[in-house]
Amino acid sequence: MIVIVLEPSGLVTGQQIAQALGGELHGLAGRVAAGRTFSQTADHLRELFAAGETIVGVCAAGILLRCLAPVLADKRQEPPVIAVAEDGSSVVPLLGGHHGGNALARRIAAIVGGHAAVTTAGDLAFGLALDDPPAGWTLANPHDAKAFVAALLEGSKVRLEGECSWLEESDLPLSADGDLVIRVSERIMAGNARTLIYHPACLAVGVGCERGAEAAELTALVEGTLATAGLAPAAVAGVYSLDLKADEEAVHAVAAKYEISPQFFTAARLEQETPRLAKPSEVVFAEVGCHGVAEGAALAAAGADAELVVSKQKSNRATCAVARAAEVIEMTGPRGSLAVVGIGPGSQAWRTPEASRLLRQASDLVGYSLYLDLVGPAAQQVRHDYPLGEEESRVRAALDLAAEGRRVALVSSGDAGIYAMATLVFELIDNGDRPDWRGLEVNVSPGVSAMQAAAARAGAPLGHDFCAISLSDLLTPWEAIEKRIKAATEGDFVVAFYNPVSRRRTTQLARAQEILAAKRPIDTPVMIGRNLGREDEALTITTLEALDPASVDMLSIVIVGSSETRTFDGPSGPRVYTPRGYAGKERS
Repeated sequence: MIVIVLEPSGLVTGQQIAQALGGELHGLAGRVAAGRTFSQTADHLRELFAAGETIVGVCAAGILLRCLAPVLADKRQEPPVIAVAEDGSSVVPLLGGHHGGNALARRIAAIVGGHAAVTTAGDLAFGLALDDPPAGWTLANPHDAKAFVAALLEGSKVRLEGECSWLEESDLPLSADGDLVIRVSERIMAGNARTLIYHPACLAVGVGCERGAEAAELTALVEGTLATAGLAPAAVAGVYSLDLKADEEAVHAVAAKYEISPQFFTAARLEQETPRLAKPSEVVFAEVGCHGVAEGAALAAAGADAELVVSKQKSNRATCAVARAAEVIEMTGPRGSLAVVGIGPGSQAWRTPEASRLLRQASDLVGYSLYLDLVGPAAQQVRHDYPLGEEESRVRAALDLAAEGRRVALVSSGDAGIYAMATLVFELIDNGDRPDWRGLEVNVSPGVSAMQAAAARAGAPLGHDFCAISLSDLLTPWEAIEKRIKAATEGDFVVAFYNPVSRRRTTQLARAQEILAAKRPIDTPVMIGRNLGREDEALTITTLEALDPASVDMLSIVIVGSSETRTFDGPSGPRVYTPRGYAGKERS
């Protein structure tokens, strides 16, 4: 949720809402002192809306409507948009009222002491929105809800077929002889303008497969099993299997189809379900330690009062079974994911929109404390701080959290793939014996690297061939590093030196300088960037001869030009570039 504040007079109300609901506070630049600012209100609102963010605007409702009008399309897909008076007196759900907006408006009103101006007819008359059922329930024919509610408002009564506490406890005019019908069932059935169909998430789909089975085969088996049994896909609460199958892409593919996270049980737990199995197998027991994977997993998930409604079905390399729970099964939510996010040098202005989106969407942030501090207001999620030097510990923690089903952002400065955490993530997954890690969705989001930031501040020193070398010998022998420096020198590359010095490493940069000076002019430009993109940033442009390694620290990056790199005096100081030959090409 994003709380938008346009004027100082609305800041207190905005802060109150953001703090109470865990929202991110955004303020108009030059007017509102918020952690994150924006300059173009309409563009910013449209970007958030397009990304599916819930928007709470502490401003006039008309501003939100005028800004968002050009991007309004399908009300069934739009996120909630709520206008709140600057003094908190009125809270108006403008969009997405039946997708959580009305409920959120009431929560906000309770926080700020205002009135929730809910205007949707169904909510006012019956205390619920029929097209927005609670979690664990799905309306099969939402397009009929409007006509159905209209008939209710004209005085029709409703006959409820099936058990549903939230409907029974509402203000709906329920009657055994009602001319309108609401059916509650896990089975496929057709509705219409006078019959609404609700599916409870009460079906547990148990699956098994051979090692490396095709995702298409298991998906087709599950779909076919549900269709043959007449069971509604919307009633599927989860996909379940044996923990040995946690790294099987086929299992994850099936779960992804239903937008849920798969859940896995130990063989010992599944073996407890043996008395309830329809088709126990000694062969399966000999292989994995339980008498049934698909049936056992379905029953274990559905609970002690569950009924096995579809016994084990088989394809060439996969199995499937379905159990029905006595009540709605708590859905496991989306598949856990890990985003390895490069936040750039630190400035929010240099952070990519994708990185900002992943940080906002994350449930947990993991990283070196300094980097999490640099994230700013977006770091209001659960933080997992680690000191400098505990790289493996923080990556393992991020992987474990994602394996639990959480949306995790592992934060790196600069670019996550350049001397940062992305490599370690894949190394631990590849070399570890953790099926739950292998089953994770891992995405790497690029960021502005320190090398790019320093080059941009200096001019264009990376305009021709260049390379990057880390001078840290903690993980790489110095002999190998020195060999690479000599190779870069022979190749006349522009060289960016990461990790140039530390408290314990004080000689490496001087040695690199010595190697380069043997082959390059003494006036070769050298750039030292420190804390670029942050408040105390500094850029020093010197020469290879004048470079003083003692002036460089661990927060610096050093770029040494090639023999072709040039410096000239610009209006704001020296500028450095490495020509590639375009000018000569034009002259010829």
